[in-house]
Amino acid sequence: MDVLDPLALARWQFGLTTLYHFIFVPLTLGMGLIVAVFQTAWYRTGKAKWLHLTRFFGKIFLINFAMGVVTGIVQEFQFGMNWSDYSRFVGNVFGAPLAFEGLMAFFLEATFIGLWIFGWDRLPKGLHLATIWVTWIGASFSAYFILAANAWMQNPVGYKVVQGRAELTSLWALLTNKVALATFPHTMLAGFMFAAAVVVAAAAWQLKRGLNVEMMRPALKFGLWSVLISFVGVFLAGDQLAIAMVETQPMKMAAAEAFYNSGCGADASFSLFSIGTPDGSSEVWSLRVPYLLALLSTHTLTGCVEGINDLNAQYAQQFSWTGLTDFAPTIWITYWAFRWMMGLGAFAALVSLLGLWVTRRKAKRPVASWMWTVAIWTAPTALLASLVGWVFTEMGRQPWIVFSLMLTQDGVSPNVPGWQVLLSLIVFTALYGALFVVEFGLIVKTVKKGPDPLPDPDDPEAPAEAGPAELTTVY
Repeated sequence: MDVLDPLALARWQFGLTTLYHFIFVPLTLGMGLIVAVFQTAWYRTGKAKWLHLTRFFGKIFLINFAMGVVTGIVQEFQFGMNWSDYSRFVGNVFGAPLAFEGLMAFFLEATFIGLWIFGWDRLPKGLHLATIWVTWIGASFSAYFILAANAWMQNPVGYKVVQGRAELTSLWALLTNKVALATFPHTMLAGFMFAAAVVVAAAAWQLKRGLNVEMMRPALKFGLWSVLISFVGVFLAGDQLAIAMVETQPMKMAAAEAFYNSGCGADASFSLFSIGTPDGSSEVWSLRVPYLLALLSTHTLTGCVEGINDLNAQYAQQFSWTGLTDFAPTIWITYWAFRWMMGLGAFAALVSLLGLWVTRRKAKRPVASWMWTVAIWTAPTALLASLVGWVFTEMGRQPWIVFSLMLTQDGVSPNVPGWQVLLSLIVFTALYGALFVVEFGLIVKTVKKGPDPLPDPDDPEAPAEAGPAELTTVY
C-alpha cells in the first residue's frame, strides 16, 4: 500500500473528520429538545428544580453546539480541498440543500440560540421559552437538509447529467428522496437517545455521590424513559430505512449480512454472530436466526434477498463503464458495524430498563455503586452506536461516492499530492484531538459541578418560587 496515495489519505481524512463532527451532531439535536422540555416544565409548573435542570443541561448543550459548528464548517472545506472532481460533478445538486441549511436553518438556529442565551432576564417567559424551541427546530431543519444531500449520494433522484455534470431538475424530488425520509427520523431519534443517555450519566454521577438528589431523581427518570422509548423509535425507523436500502442499494444489505448467494425464506437467515474469514466468504460457525434477513428486507418470511455474487454479476453489466467486477464494500466493516450499531443501542436500552426497575418507588434496597457506574457508561455506549451506524451507512456505499454515477476514486482532487493530504491529516487529527480533550473536559467539569442548589425552604429570605434573576447567571 502506498502511504502517500492521495485517494486513501483523502478518504481517511474525510472519514475521521466526519466521525469527529458526528460526535457533536446527535448530542446537539437531542440535547436541544431535552433543554426545551425541561424549560417547558419550569414554565408550566414554576418549580425551581426544572429551571436549574434547564440551565445545567443548557451549558452542556452550548459547549457541544459550539464545537459542532466549528467542526462542521471545516468539514465542508474538504469538498474543495480533497474532492474537487466530486464537487464539480455534484455542485449544481448539492448547492440547493446546502444553501437551505446555511441560509435558513443555521441562520434560524444561530439567531435564536443567541436570544436564548442573553434573553433570560430581558424577554418575557413565554417568548424566551419559544427561542429554545425555535433553536431546536432550526437544528432539525439543518439536519434534514444535510441528510437530504447525503441521501442523494445514496439514491440519486431529480437530476440529469449535462456535459459530465449532474444538474438538479427537481428540488422536490431531492427533498422527498425516500432515503432521506427514512434516514431523518432514524438520525433524530438516535440523537435523542444519545442526549438522554448523557442525562442519565450526569444524573447517575451526581446521585452516586448523593448530590442534588431532588433534581437528579426526576432527571434520571426522564433520561431512562427517554433512552428506552427512543430505542424503540430508532428500531422502527431503522426498519423503514432497511426497506429503503434494499430498494435503492441492495448490495449494502447483502454486505451487512455477508450474504453471498441469493436466497429466499429460511435460506435468507440473519447471523447474530459469526466466525470465519474477514470477508465472510468462508464461515466456520455462526449463530443464525432463520427467515430474519428475509423479514428485514421484504417484511415477509418468504421474501427473497439478492446475494453479493448475483449483484456483482448484474452490476458488472449495468455499470460496465467502470471497468469493475467487484462492487461489494469491505465486508468485515459493514458486517460488524451493522451488529455493533444494534448491539450497543440495545445495551443502552437494556441498562435503562433495568435502571427503571432498580430505582422504582417500591424498591427498598439502595442502588449499588457499581450500578451507578454502569448507568454512567450508557452515554459513550449510545454515542458509539451512532458512530458505527454512520460508518455502516457510508462504507456500505463503496465503491461509489454517488451510487451508480461516480466512483469514489473518480471524485478525488487530481492535482493535490499525497504529502499535502497527509500533512493536513496530521494537523487536523492533532488539532481535533486537542479540541476533544477540551470539549470532554468542559462537559465533565460541568457535570461534576452540577446545577446550582435549590433554595432552602427553611430560609425565610428564600423566595417561594425563584425566577431566573435569582437562580441563574449569565453564560
